Order: sequence, then structure tokens, then C-alpha cells
Amino acid sequence: MNKLYLGDCLDILRNELEIKPESVDLIYIDPPFNSKRNYNVFFDEKEIQTQRVAFEDTWSLHSVGDSLTELDTIHHDKLLDLLNAYQHIAPQVFPYLVMMTLRIIELHKVLKPTGSFYLHCDPTASHYLKTVCDAVFGVGNFRNEVIWCYSIGGKSKKTFAKKHDVIFFYTKCHDGSHTFNEKGASIPRKQNSHMKLKKDSNGRLYQEKVDKKTGKVYTYYLDAGKIAEDYWIDIVYKNIEKFLYDVLMNHSKEVYEESTENQN
Repeated sequence: MNKLYLGDCLDILRNELEIKPESVDLIYIDPPFNSKRNYNVFFDEKEIQTQRVAFEDTWSLHSVGDSLTELDTIHHDKLLDLLNAYQHIAPQVFPYLVMMTLRIIELHKVLKPTGSFYLHCDPTASHYLKTVCDAVFGVGNFRNEVIWCYSIGGKSKKTFAKKHDVIFFYTKCHDGSHTFNEKGASIPRKQNSHMKLKKDSNGRLYQEKVDKKTGKVYTYYLDAGKIAEDYWIDIVYKNIEKFLYDVLMNHSKEVYEESTENQN
């Protein structure tokens, strides 16, 4: 497609001339975290800088009235029950959740059956958004909650330092047929682990582990790497966007190559 859209994704997602249903392999969203502010985008045109609001994160009960009506027409009882509960239990996030729910529903529609969905948020909204994703994608299609830790910035003297974000990983299928790029999600193995370090006849280093119950021997080559754990402690904050871009682009490239091979 090679297009960049400016503004609210909802209109684009609902336009089948732009994005057809079940046509997207990979979705990563990094939505506003209910921060109560507007997000501006600057343009340089003829040496005159102009500004416009790309989207707002100042949603109110008044602004979600139409959205609630839309949700009611979808006849998604679980979502309506969930949001109605939050309206009483957590009114401060209720407008935000209504707006996010509409968009997650549309994202689910355009995702391929073999596709993957990632939602990046922070702990102030993660527990609410996970329940919304469970209702839209199905509890059984939840794959991971990745905890991304960092240490920069200020720290409170009255609480533990709030130094992590959350990335939820969901799929549309529940049979394991979704695409997952093992190579793109891999990290190097560390030599100083609990496993014995050995070298094969070709000079390759590997780690060996023996199951005490079965006696089965497991071999892991260091140069092959391993799929990363669901907690990240070694990614510098300022490089997270590049890291995620590289991982997701590698994933997309593999999906494209696999699709091209199947066509041939």
C-alpha cells in the first residue's frame, strides 16, 4: 500500500476502498494513554510552519455519545456489559475506553485470520484495555503480555519507581496458525547461564541441558539465539521506536516473502 494517513484511524478502517476486511498481516498500535491532552502535527510549507491537531486525547462523556450509540447497534453484549460496568467503576477512563473499543473492533475486522495484533500502553490503562481486547479477540487468542522496563526519568520517594510499559499480543485464530517470525523475535543467548557450555566438532558453541527425569539431552547453539522472553530489560528508552520498527518490519518482510512463495 505504501500510504501514510494523518488523523483518526477509524475513518480509514471503515473505508473498504482503502483497507479491505481481513487484509492486514500485522497491526501495532501505540495509542494515547488517556493523557488528557491534544497531539499536534507540524508542517513546513513555503517556509511557513503551520500546525493542526492530528488527534485528541481529551475525550469526554459528551464526545462519546455517538460512539455509545454505535456500539449499541453492533449488538456486542459482552462489550456493552463491560463498558457499562466501567462507567460506574472507573468513570475517569470510561470515555477513553469507549473510543478505544470502537477502534479495536475495526482493527480486528481488517486483520487476517493468520495476522497478529500488538497494543502498546502503560499501566494506567493496560488492565482496562486487556479486558476490551479479550472481549473483541476472545480470551483464548491472547498470546503475551510483554513488560518493557526502563530506568530513565524521575522516581517517586513514596512508591516503587513506575518504570515499565505493557505490550499486549493477540491473534485472530486460536489454532496456532498465526504467523510469528521467530528470527525477528530472537535475541542472543548468554554464555554465563546455568547450562553447560560446550563446543562441537565445527567449533560452534552450544549449551547443553539434561532432563533429570527423562535423561533427554537438550542442545542450544549460541549463534542461533532464542526467542525473547516476555519481559524486556535491555532496551534503551530512546531506541524503543527503532527496535519495534525493526522487529515489526522483519516480521512483515517474512510474511510478504512467505505470501510470494505461496503464490508462485
